[in-house]
Amino acid sequence: MSDLARQQADFQRGILSGDDSVLAEIPDSPKEKRETLFGVYRYAYGSRLVDALRNDHELLYLYLGDEMFDEMGRAYVKARPSEHPNLRWFSQGLPEFLRSNAPYSQYPVLGDLAALEKALNDAFDGSDGAVVSLADVAAFAPDIWKDLTFTAHPTAARLDLTTNAAAIWRALKNDETPADAETLAEPARLLVWRQDNTPMFRELPAEEAMMWDEAATGIAFGVLCSMLATYDDPDNAAARGAGYLHGWVTGGLLSGVSA
Repeated sequence: MSDLARQQADFQRGILSGDDSVLAEIPDSPKEKRETLFGVYRYAYGSRLVDALRNDHELLYLYLGDEMFDEMGRAYVKARPSEHPNLRWFSQGLPEFLRSNAPYSQYPVLGDLAALEKALNDAFDGSDGAVVSLADVAAFAPDIWKDLTFTAHPTAARLDLTTNAAAIWRALKNDETPADAETLAEPARLLVWRQDNTPMFRELPAEEAMMWDEAATGIAFGVLCSMLATYDDPDNAAARGAGYLHGWVTGGLLSGVSA
């Protein structure tokens, strides 16, 4: 390794891990000590990563405000050093960090807000896929509908939140004052996806969430309707299943249907 390459590696290690051995190779300036000079680079590096977090989590930033978000961001930078050359992926671990590290873990709404924003970001950047139309589904003969299986769109993802973070997200998005955070009696079941070029989400009733989760594993439509019969009136389970399926198709949530 050349001297320059070694110095660059030492400099990077000093920025990322706090190793001060590189200071031996940095001269003092006429006005500042080497520790101060190197500290400027460390601070600038951390600030750039916090900026990346702010870009990916604009509404969490609005919710926390400048000071609290900056404090949280620097704690995340310290705990989760960047390991990818693309800053887009730096914030991927933020929801889990907020849920597992005090004091943020004491406020579950923070992890939920971060998880919702992450899911929307992932949907925006997700792969393109074919979109099933109503005509595609209608092309199958009625007698084989029970055998139909479905493929979710590549951007579609399910998310369960324990707090009213979705309502807080909507309020912040609309420049409204959000309600106080609260823990829900049962989780909010969200479906996140990209329709055309817009990432979006909606909350699912428990029955539809169950049907979606099972359909995503390849369970046939006839079996799905049998499952729905255990949730509510069995006499109209097939009609309810067809209604949910209609919503998935018109929403651009499916990329494939086969028998």
